[in-house]
Amino acid sequence: MTESQTDVPAYADLRDALAKLCANYPGEYWRKLDRDMSYPTEFVDELTDAGWLSILIPETYGGSGLPLSAAAAVMEEMHAQGCNGGACHAQMYTMGTLLRHGSDKQKQTYLPKIASGELRLQAFGVTEPTSGTDTGALKTTAVRDGDEFVINGQKIWTSRAEHSDLMLLLARTTPLSADMKKTHGLSVILVDMQKAKNNGLTIRPIRTMMNHATTEVFFDDLRVPVENLIGEEGKGFKYILTGMNAERILIAAECIGDAKWFIEKTTAYAKERNVFGRPIGQNQGIQFPLAKTYANMRAAELMVKEALRRYELGENPGEEANIAKMLAADASFEAANVCVQTHGGFGFAEEYDIERKFRETRLYQVAPISTNLILSYISEHVLGLPRSY
Repeated sequence: MTESQTDVPAYADLRDALAKLCANYPGEYWRKLDRDMSYPTEFVDELTDAGWLSILIPETYGGSGLPLSAAAAVMEEMHAQGCNGGACHAQMYTMGTLLRHGSDKQKQTYLPKIASGELRLQAFGVTEPTSGTDTGALKTTAVRDGDEFVINGQKIWTSRAEHSDLMLLLARTTPLSADMKKTHGLSVILVDMQKAKNNGLTIRPIRTMMNHATTEVFFDDLRVPVENLIGEEGKGFKYILTGMNAERILIAAECIGDAKWFIEKTTAYAKERNVFGRPIGQNQGIQFPLAKTYANMRAAELMVKEALRRYELGENPGEEANIAKMLAADASFEAANVCVQTHGGFGFAEEYDIERKFRETRLYQVAPISTNLILSYISEHVLGLPRSY
């Protein structure tokens, strides 16, 4: 791989500034939130006020107008500093659907308020209990009634629904018929959640093994103005797809940050921990797993850079985005395992933050797309093998 192929800005100044902000939110801050299953309101508010969450929004609408590589640097550094971007990362990629496919009126109405922090676009209603990642089989419907859609159905794993003002909702606006492709007839609708609560929208939190503020959401005759339709009716699946490469690249960057945090933590401990009269880092049983972890992290990091390079050239880098997400998730989870093993019993102690970060990085083997589905994508779309599902 030549230098030009990975010529992605390092954003050193940006990373330094973010690291200083993250220093205000040390391990004890996250541990308390974790115990209480609470949302990091102060952290998200400070990120918003400083403009970190609006860097992809064009300057015309009050953002910074930076490329995806800048957002990736933000998310990587956030995780490398021991923080967690799960409370706010969705705004980075859900906003893109509005930016690319929304009307001028919608963009002028919402983007400046999202950039300033007046509104949070953090909720993404796609997955359902019965369909999972089979998006074409979703059952939530939006039936037109005059100048309104009447929405009925249920979504699950809708993270940050309790802490968001707006939701991007994918619903079926055209009934599925035998001669239709399953992904046709789906539409994206922007839901004003503050108006919807107790007016047809019910949010139920789901406690999980990590503090991810996820929920299931129920729609019972929820009425939303037709003017909240994003783009053309029936083409919502295509609109959602355009944001998935960005989502996977950003999640991969987070995983790289996690891996770097684990590697730094493990290396420092291996140097200072003495057993049998010498540092444990002198033993190849400690050195080799850690060295392999570092090598795998670096390889995944290069794939993230290649995915970013292609994305910013205007390409649709499905192969690179998916592989980057898979390799980075594998690297971070391997680094987490090595970190726990090196620390021994201390790796399970809450005060070291390892067990918290271990649980957080484990998520990315499953979400936002599972490793198995990435392998299926590579098999079918890259290697040309028959579709397996």
